[in-house]
Amino acid sequence: MGAAILPPAHRCFNMRNPIARALVLTFGILAIGALLLRTDTNVGAVLLDTANSAKAAVTLQKPLSPPPSSPLPESTPALQEHGNRPAKSTSPSSFSNSSTVPMTCDYDMKRLKRWQEQYNLQKQFEYTKRYIQILRESIPRKSMTNLYGQEFLPDEIKVVDVNQQYQPDPCPEPPLVVPVSKSPFPSTANLSDFMFGVSTTYKRFSDPRTSPLKEWTYWLTDGRGKSNGGKLILMLLEASDDELEDATEQLLAVGIDVDVFRSNPAQIMAVRYLTLVPTMYTHPDRVNKKWLVTCDDDTFFPSVHALVERFEQYDYTFPMYIGTFSEDVNNVQRHGSQAFGGAGVFLSMPMADLVSNFYQSCISDQKIQESNSGWGPQGDILLRKCIYDNSDYKLTLLNDIWQLDIHGDPSGFYESGIKPLSLHHYRGGGWHVAHPWHYTKIAHICGEDCTLQRFRTEDDFVISNGFSVAYYPEGINFDVNQMEGTFHAAPEDHGWNNDFILGPQRPSLHKTGKKLSWDLQEATVNDDGTVTQVYVRKHDDWRWKNTDGTAMANRDGVMELVWLPERV
Repeated sequence: MGAAILPPAHRCFNMRNPIARALVLTFGILAIGALLLRTDTNVGAVLLDTANSAKAAVTLQKPLSPPPSSPLPESTPALQEHGNRPAKSTSPSSFSNSSTVPMTCDYDMKRLKRWQEQYNLQKQFEYTKRYIQILRESIPRKSMTNLYGQEFLPDEIKVVDVNQQYQPDPCPEPPLVVPVSKSPFPSTANLSDFMFGVSTTYKRFSDPRTSPLKEWTYWLTDGRGKSNGGKLILMLLEASDDELEDATEQLLAVGIDVDVFRSNPAQIMAVRYLTLVPTMYTHPDRVNKKWLVTCDDDTFFPSVHALVERFEQYDYTFPMYIGTFSEDVNNVQRHGSQAFGGAGVFLSMPMADLVSNFYQSCISDQKIQESNSGWGPQGDILLRKCIYDNSDYKLTLLNDIWQLDIHGDPSGFYESGIKPLSLHHYRGGGWHVAHPWHYTKIAHICGEDCTLQRFRTEDDFVISNGFSVAYYPEGINFDVNQMEGTFHAAPEDHGWNNDFILGPQRPSLHKTGKKLSWDLQEATVNDDGTVTQVYVRKHDDWRWKNTDGTAMANRDGVMELVWLPERV
């Protein structure tokens, strides 16, 4: 007789079972730890930390028995796993929770209902909460960091109904662990060498939709109500005495060192822009500065330490005119080879002295006429001509500041892992819409390098920190070092306009079924030292369609990421 074929084992101890996984992890780590504790105290401490986390997971993940009045939320299968993934790794540091903040995955229905109303979500929507542990190490910043051996999603995605009440769920354990560089925090920035000049209107300053107050608070203060040394000169058009006083009080209240002046209404916009230079140069605080900067009210500096470090490379005692071109080569052809002001134009004191001395001749009727490139007189052209017509000095290019003359979906830029020194044109009005004040909240506990840094998990999710969480159902089989061509030039788009500065972009994944993204809508620095980010995806978003036009998802979705600070 032939040998009997044994029936398959009954998998009551299935490795997809969270209790089983936690027990295996516990026993494995304790066995290794018994050996390592003899020789390496530091490694042993890490392993004991990890073992404690694993044992806590067993306790937290016991089956729940909800009462009838507190149902568990509906769930749907996790997104299908596809594609090429990095090889798995089980480095002990990858599973160490070094934060003392407890993880809680209850359902705050008040917040869920607010999100549903604020972002116009369906009454029932997908909701995922994920904790992420920050691990600051002596490593360089990477554009894309692979989180080997870690997956973003649990086995199921919860579907909540804002009209229901739910009991707490166990949190996915352990949290994602992301290694980051030990970059400095915004609170320690020192902009004492810089004076910034902005010309705008009181209406734009006071309108909540266009007010730069929050953004300026980030890069002109320590975040705690004190100036970081940067000086702001604000010129307001059409402002009464009461309005000038109001603007001053608002800015001083958040810690911004500012002087507010009324612009001359008889001057055209291009001249008001150039007037910023002599206004700053003749200011008494100028004697303590090295650089005068003209910029727009929608210019944002997300990495202040990096900005200061970059300018330490330049000789501020020499006449220097520093800036960047538009990303759109058509704009350079149209307006000229010059610094485009929205990205920021940096003048050393000798150069500011030159412009101030020739100011009157630089705003003559003839010069104003010469600055009209067909789109009206341009302040950037007036400044360039004032320098070029009166000296042999030329523009020094600084390509890490960004004019961002792009239209449409800006995600290709913000999801590229870039570390920009400035951002511009993010308030819409024909340009793109972005929320840099929220993007940079993570820098307060993670360091400036974390902003827009990318983290890739093994189940083909990419967290572009502070901007989006994107899922690639067919895997990541493209060059992650190229920007995705989600945006376009205008009014003349030849298809290659932006290659001039941004390099050739890879094809957009819009309407291909190959990408699904949740976009950041808000972020909060919490009292317990954590940062909460809220990412939202709409089921009818025009971008997330299959090739046949059907929606990739039938429900709206919210992802809440809670970043745990490193234990000090």
